[in-house]
Amino acid sequence: MAISRPTVAQLRAFLALAEYLHFRDAAAALRMSQPALSGAVAALEESLETRLVERTTRKVLLTPAGERVARRAETVLAELDRLVEEVKAVRGPLVGPLRVGVIPTVAPYLLPVVLPRLAKEFPDLELSVHEEQTSHIVAELLAGRLDVVLLALPVPAAGVTELPLYDEDFVLVAPAGFDLDATGVEREALNDLDVILLNEGHCLRDQALDVCREVGARAAAATYATSLATLVQLVSGGLGVTLVPETALHVETRRAPNLGVHRFAAPAPFRRVGLGFRSTSPRADEFEALAASIRTAVADSGVAPGIRPA
Repeated sequence: MAISRPTVAQLRAFLALAEYLHFRDAAAALRMSQPALSGAVAALEESLETRLVERTTRKVLLTPAGERVARRAETVLAELDRLVEEVKAVRGPLVGPLRVGVIPTVAPYLLPVVLPRLAKEFPDLELSVHEEQTSHIVAELLAGRLDVVLLALPVPAAGVTELPLYDEDFVLVAPAGFDLDATGVEREALNDLDVILLNEGHCLRDQALDVCREVGARAAAATYATSLATLVQLVSGGLGVTLVPETALHVETRRAPNLGVHRFAAPAPFRRVGLGFRSTSPRADEFEALAASIRTAVADSGVAPGIRPA
């Protein structure tokens, strides 16, 4: 008699449910419908002839059998992903699917520079891009749902190898007419200014706060923004000043009137942007090639004064 075995799709669906303990959230993470997810889990239960989940009105609980299956499924899928990655590595550099996570304060400014070069240099690369905040893309990377991430370093998690790409200065953006040193603003000037920031969850917020703390300055507590575009518009409206990374400066300031752009005296505060990938991945050579291509694309685009190779 033939033995009914779980499918990879069923295991992935169940593992997502075990992680989120909610059908809607698990389905969203896998980018599938709730009925499809529910059907896959039910089929897995039928295949194994045991109940894996206990459904309540508000959430999902794992049965003892479900706990054991979740642990095994994680191991099985990790090994399967590793097998696929090893085959890709043999096939050639950057061939086939590559799932990239990018943070919002990098994606709209770097991708237009990088994507044309990648398309030309690696024509067989099937790139998919997911834009999310740092904590989300790092969690997705470690869970195996992303292959590599593009973000500000250091990566806030263990088990991730970093490949620095470039350093970029922060530039002080203020309403027009602010009396600041034209030869280079000292960081201590922030003590007398209301610095407005991005909302919590953005690594750029944390970096700006670090700059403020270095000189004992305090950020304005009442005003936050969800994007750099909104942040610069708030500055244009006279609500305070902010710090903008060099790569975003031209794009964001050209959209807002009544702005003054002021560079810091050396050494200027900066952030380091780089790639991160799982330290266990067999595709390290591919990611080195990807990093080299990005560095070249940035250099060829006409490097601004505040951007330097890392």
